[in-house]
Amino acid sequence: TFNAAISACEKVGASQDALQLLSMLVQSNVEFSTISCNTAISACEKGGEWEQALQLLVLMSQSVVELDAITFNALISACEKGGEWQKALQLFGVMAQSS
Repeated sequence: TFNAAISACEKVGASQDALQLLSMLVQSNVEFSTISCNTAISACEKGGEWEQALQLLVLMSQSVVELDAITFNALISACEKGGEWQKALQLFGVMAQSS
């Protein structure tokens, strides 16, 4: 499945491959899930792609995919690893407001 392939990419930090698989999933009109997106965000975090992780937040916000604590945790971690502490704090504030 797509989720398994995205997860394999996440485990080795292959963020671009994970993003490509997620893009294929979206384009194929197969319903993607919070798990798919969270796994791709985690791959971005491991690959040092904090900007890409934030773009996935936009994708999730524009769809019916639910943002959960794992989503925000992965996003905050990606921003932290990218030295973007201000963005990490903003995300924490958004998470606190949405819960």
